[in-house]
Amino acid sequence: MQGGATMHETKTYTLDDLLPGARVAVGQCLNVGAHDRVYIITDRDTLLIGEALAEAARERGAAAVRTVLLEDFGQRPFTDLPEGFIEAIVDFAPTVTFYAAQAQPGEIAFRIKMGGELRQRLNVRHGHMIGITPDLMVSGMLADYEEVAALTMRVYERVKDAREIRVTNADGTDFTVQLAPGELRWIPCTGLYHTPGDWGNLPEGELFTSPATANGILTANLLGDHFSEKYGLLDEPVRFTVQNGEVVRVEHPNSAIAEDVWTYLNSAENGRRVGEFAIGTNTALTELTGNLLQDEKYPGVHVAFGNPYPDLTGAQWSSRVHVDVIPLRVNIFVDGVQIMKEGQFLFEEI
Repeated sequence: MQGGATMHETKTYTLDDLLPGARVAVGQCLNVGAHDRVYIITDRDTLLIGEALAEAARERGAAAVRTVLLEDFGQRPFTDLPEGFIEAIVDFAPTVTFYAAQAQPGEIAFRIKMGGELRQRLNVRHGHMIGITPDLMVSGMLADYEEVAALTMRVYERVKDAREIRVTNADGTDFTVQLAPGELRWIPCTGLYHTPGDWGNLPEGELFTSPATANGILTANLLGDHFSEKYGLLDEPVRFTVQNGEVVRVEHPNSAIAEDVWTYLNSAENGRRVGEFAIGTNTALTELTGNLLQDEKYPGVHVAFGNPYPDLTGAQWSSRVHVDVIPLRVNIFVDGVQIMKEGQFLFEEI
């Protein structure tokens, strides 16, 4: 236990345990076929998952499959694209890429640049699995992504023209974002990436935008970036005070956690700005894991401070940090109409 965090017992997994989830990622989500060249970027800690993805791609008859380790390109953490990294991908000429590796402090800048190269220069279909673990491969990666996609698009239609969304919960969250439809886009992340240039996280199920501004109190039991692995699921939430779209105070019973987060947000320009507001839509998830990659898809909301993914949302600013935070059991009101009550969608209002 670290800083009041709830940590989960570690189980030993085999390749066979991970293959069903890998088959969903490779088959249903990325629709890999005989014409595809699949390039898998992993690291030493995640190599078994990388090998499962490679095996699933070979089962689908992919024309070529290659797995590479991040550590082969230099000493981590990477704060920029390491020498030869993009060149190696270009030489392979992939049509599908996966990034299945763990987060390290400061690497968000590297991943953002990599994502831009993959989407804009290489136009690949990309499955982004930052922080993926075997536990997630045997839970969230086994969802039916046709169902996830259907709900994601249903919620998208409900919120895409909204002007204001308010979020509350029993922990003290009372947080309101002002939106700018027509200027700042909502991006639905369905988990189905079948067209060149399509990209998303796996496990998937969310839609996100960059708000025009935000105000209020936001409590969070799970933090993103490297904090997810460091602290896990917190017994007591971190409390963020936001004014005019920027964090002005971070509080927690363990002052070291609050200071750690505050220092990191202040380590980059616009790091305290509210960059992302998102709604999770993967109803196959029945409990939180302490891993942000999956937990941000749990029905509810998450908010990120820092980078607003400007090339996707249309935001006119950027940052080299991006820290997601997740409040629990939320109520969501879209232009005054409640669409979620204590973490459960009110389907009649969507």
